[in-house]
Formats: sequence, structure tokens, C-alpha cells
Amino acid sequence: MQQQAATSGFPRTSRLLRAKDYRAVFSNARHKVSCRFFLVLAIPDESGAARLGLVVSRKNVPGAVQRNRLKRLIRENFRRRQTQLCGASLVVLARKDAHRQPNSALNGKLNKLLDDLLGKMRSTGAAECGTASRESP
Repeated sequence: MQQQAATSGFPRTSRLLRAKDYRAVFSNARHKVSCRFFLVLAIPDESGAARLGLVVSRKNVPGAVQRNRLKRLIRENFRRRQTQLCGASLVVLARKDAHRQPNSALNGKLNKLLDDLLGKMRSTGAAECGTASRESP
């Protein structure tokens, strides 16, 4: 039980931590997918590990509770898909009114966006690992 909790977290190696990491994704985004509530940008990562950066601004999501809810939801979706997204650095931006949607709707949108992103990455040969062990959402 304790081992499962350790592997299902969000370690530092899975995060974009520095401003230069975010800048690299914003300026060199090779793959972009979006919907009304989220924008996902991705670039290949030399480390081979999937890494996630979050942008949930006060302007778009005014309440701290709602911002934290969105961040938890995005992190959980990323964690479930992490093995499929290896070799990519992602930045997920929450757009205006995302906080007004129920979790189920946002989960559906994020799953579709990540499916679309994986499709784009596969078509360019950027996603080679984790394709055989695809998990269902």
C-alpha cells in the first residue's frame, strides 16, 4: 500500500520547475491542442520523462479554491497518462470559465485533448514509448 502511494504522486522530475522550462515550451511548442477551457502546448523533452507545467491565472480563475481544484484535476489526468506522454514537456493553460464546469466535464475535455495530443505526437514520431501499455481513461 505504501509503495503505491509513492508511485502515484507528482514528483519534481515530473514538473516544469524553472521559468526557462516554461519559456522553452511557449516559444518552441511543436504540438498545440485546445478547447474552450484549456490550451495544451508540448515539445519533445531530451530527458525522456514526461513533465507538466500548469498555468492557472487569477485573472481567468478568480478563486483560490477553484484554481487549486483545476490544478489537482489537471495533475491527476497527467499522472494517469504519464507513461504515454514520455519524452514530452507539456504546459496546460486554464482558460476563462473553466472553473464554472463540473469535474466530469473537465475530465472529459482533458482526456480528449490528451488523446488529440498523443495522435499529433505519434504522427510526427515524437511519442514512441508507452504506446503498448495504453490505459483507459
